[in-house]
Amino acid sequence: MGYAFQWLRSLIFTAQAYAMMVPMAVAFLPWAMVSRKGAWAAVHAWTSWVRWTASWMIGLKSEIRGPIPEGEVMIAAKHQSFFDIILICNVLPRPKFIMKKQLVWAPILGWYALRIGCVPVDRGRRGAAIKAMVEQVNSGKLEPGQLIIFPQGTRVAPGVKQDYKVGVAVLYQELGAPVVPAACNVGVFWPRHAVYRKPGLAVVEFGPPIEPGLPLRDFLGQVEQVVEERSDALMAEAGFPQIGR
Repeated sequence: MGYAFQWLRSLIFTAQAYAMMVPMAVAFLPWAMVSRKGAWAAVHAWTSWVRWTASWMIGLKSEIRGPIPEGEVMIAAKHQSFFDIILICNVLPRPKFIMKKQLVWAPILGWYALRIGCVPVDRGRRGAAIKAMVEQVNSGKLEPGQLIIFPQGTRVAPGVKQDYKVGVAVLYQELGAPVVPAACNVGVFWPRHAVYRKPGLAVVEFGPPIEPGLPLRDFLGQVEQVVEERSDALMAEAGFPQIGR
């Protein structure tokens, strides 16, 4: 009975969260059309709404740990579900993503993503995707802000191992900017493909920045070690049974 009630609460929460996108997007549209500040304000308003409603509608509270990155940095983040995107976007001043090209056509989401400076790439063609990302960086067309990339390339469920892709290391070399590892445990509470949301404390943790200048292989190894070890620790804190790596 308890599971069924939480499932129903989760369904109502999810429906209202997505429904709230429309009035917020419309309300911020005039400002967003004349200034990117309006687009970022819309993102911050909606993500704040989701965090607040999650806390009392389904008992899913959220917390950010570590210094919040500012300025021109890249965030190499663990990606377990939509909620880690929500938390990261909520606290970064000017978040932007390397995102899959198909999202450009998503109603509301696609336009706002482009407006805040997200970079669409075709993830189905790995070499072309990396080349496109590098060209965006070298062209100077990339908007100022915090560039978020998911080193594993997609959402990865808790306990599942997936390799880190070379694209994040290539961008690290091209940008010549610090990279901040970001760990999380949100997949324990907010799964990739399910309605049910588990109550608890979802955490995103920013680690110390990795400064420019490391060899590609060393950088990739360091990012993977920090993100995976800290994500495992956060998931263990949330009661998730760890699987040996």
